[in-house]
Amino acid sequence: MNREIHSWWSPRLDKNMEIAVYGHFGPALLMFPSAAADYLEYERFYMIDSIAPYIEAGKIKVFSINSINAESWLNRKMQPHHKAIRHQSYNYYIFDEVVPFIQMHCQGHTPIITTGVSLGALHGANVFFRRPDLFSGTVAMSGVYDLTQYSDGFFNEDCYFNSPMHYLPNLSDHNTLEQMRHSRITIMSGQGAYEAPDASRALSNVLNAKAIPHELDVWGYDMRHDWPTWRAMLPYYMETHF
Repeated sequence: MNREIHSWWSPRLDKNMEIAVYGHFGPALLMFPSAAADYLEYERFYMIDSIAPYIEAGKIKVFSINSINAESWLNRKMQPHHKAIRHQSYNYYIFDEVVPFIQMHCQGHTPIITTGVSLGALHGANVFFRRPDLFSGTVAMSGVYDLTQYSDGFFNEDCYFNSPMHYLPNLSDHNTLEQMRHSRITIMSGQGAYEAPDASRALSNVLNAKAIPHELDVWGYDMRHDWPTWRAMLPYYMETHF
């Protein structure tokens, strides 16, 4: 499998940001790390190995990026206002730097699907919902889509526009809604230890209310909030969608 590591100094984040690329061809899968992890997390926990047949067959090309969660919602030493600003800066890093990099690396326009597990699911789903003009869909696994679960009671405009459970019910822009309605949205969760399937069901209810087609895929009580669950979910998604 082709594997490349790239990095550049991000103007949006004012720091060096790395990205791992796996494969040669296919639609792009943009992977957001969980919690405070980094761009090699999915490799370390064998998630890349689990979808290697699809990468090697040219059905997907993977781009795994770094997180800044330790500089935002998971940093207990930061003021909440600064955490929210950092989150917004991360979004613009994705929109203004990562997306152009993916298109350049793929040598032309290619569909981009976002994905992530746990906190990475929130990031992946959020950037898709914010910019369905840039992304073709999302595969969100074991996420919670209400940012107040991470903001310790703080809530301002920056939080609102990064909390899908808050802004999606009020979204009325016709073009944005139509772009979502023509995208591929899959929400997955287990029901085992430390999972929050009701968070996925709640997001599904919001999408239903907006007439946005999507798949809600809730797995069994043996599927806990851990890597074996996600190493089963993502290959299953690949097998059934590619």
